[in-house]
Amino acid sequence: MDAGVDTLQKALQINLDPRWYGTIAEIGAGQEVARWFFRAGGAAGTVAKTMSAYDMAVSDAVYGKADRYVSKGRLQAMLDHEYQLNVERLGDQRGDETAFFAFADTVVARSYRGGNECHGWMGVEFQSHPRDEPSQVVVHVRMLDDEAPQQQEALGIVGVNLLHAAFFHHHEPERLVESLLDQLTTGRIEIDMIELKGIEFRAVDNRVMALKLVQLGLSGAAMFGPDRQVLQPSEVLRKKAILVERGSFRPPTVVNIDMLEAARAEFQADPAVADREVLSLTELTMANLRAGGDVVDRRDFLARVDLLAACGMTVLISDYVAYHRLAAYLAWRTDGRIGMVMGVPSLLELFDEASHADLPGGILESFGRLFKNDLRLFVYPMLRDGEVTTVETVAVGEELQPLYDYLARRGSFVHLDQYKPDYLPILSRDVLKRIPTDDETWESMVPPEVAELIKKRGFFGYRRDR
Repeated sequence: MDAGVDTLQKALQINLDPRWYGTIAEIGAGQEVARWFFRAGGAAGTVAKTMSAYDMAVSDAVYGKADRYVSKGRLQAMLDHEYQLNVERLGDQRGDETAFFAFADTVVARSYRGGNECHGWMGVEFQSHPRDEPSQVVVHVRMLDDEAPQQQEALGIVGVNLLHAAFFHHHEPERLVESLLDQLTTGRIEIDMIELKGIEFRAVDNRVMALKLVQLGLSGAAMFGPDRQVLQPSEVLRKKAILVERGSFRPPTVVNIDMLEAARAEFQADPAVADREVLSLTELTMANLRAGGDVVDRRDFLARVDLLAACGMTVLISDYVAYHRLAAYLAWRTDGRIGMVMGVPSLLELFDEASHADLPGGILESFGRLFKNDLRLFVYPMLRDGEVTTVETVAVGEELQPLYDYLARRGSFVHLDQYKPDYLPILSRDVLKRIPTDDETWESMVPPEVAELIKKRGFFGYRRDR
């Protein structure tokens, strides 16, 4: 079916519904969303005003000064200004039967010179019923088409989808998310952040909505801050040196924290990192969250990210099982140094050739992609049969040992010698087994704030009635 047909039908459905009336304001990439409503017919019943402020001086005069024009802050200023104008100008006249809205986007598409990041912020502030408090949906989009006209077309379709979803699916937040790419593919548009707030979304946890984006393939990753707020990854990662630890964090243990702290000390000693802000990330893969099945246990997911937040961690959820894909994702968003933190067991898994079978060049191609840009692995020792094994003493398969030795000599592996020997016997899976039992020794194996939250919230089967 032609992409335009369904999009036109959505625009027409909105135009013919007497409830919603408001403004469409767009900066950059053309009046792509407004155009659909005028093409569909009956737009006079929906559109009070369209606005296009291409000139920065005009934009500043209308919405106030901005450090960056394609930003969430600029989008919010646009939404609030246009929404309030509608209520002030039209509230007395038609407020009893009209639910007002303001849609806005601020976007940079492919320039004539090319090479720029093609992305934008888009949102709608709306009443679901006349005289109601407003609700809001904001998304960050990346346009992946090669040509500006195709990017603009995709942007217009996403905008219509967003308005339609907000008006007709606000009571079903997951359906709202699913409908954003109707008539599009993930090869054309990526949505890497969504935030729902206001009266209609008071029960929504935006971290679950962000997880949904990754589950659906609308984005390869989602990010949350220690304050539990959803973050836009590109903005957070920009120009920083990145240190990332992958794990199950079920639950986070003192070992997880010690690994990251020991690695950070080594990482910051690198002259290439000295003048950069360092961002430490804890990363969970979708494969880990699915645990071999297709369904993500939402309660388990939120428990893990809540516990990491209690430790002050920024959390990345990614669909990049292969380390080289995670490295590529990070490298695309920062020009700073990247380090990955892992234990010796994960390093040994990395030297399992079967795990690289999806690449034509196998393990060599995988490592070539992983270790470019001077990426380094910061490796924490492990205890095996009473012996401490480090990156300096570990042995891989005989045929791969020369490859290991080469990477070691070029500095790709960094031994974390400032480890705590008492921590080496601690394993997440052992802690997890003890939590539902009367064995309280697990409490010393996790940070105090993690133990406190597990007991307070009854995570992982902990019996609060003890």
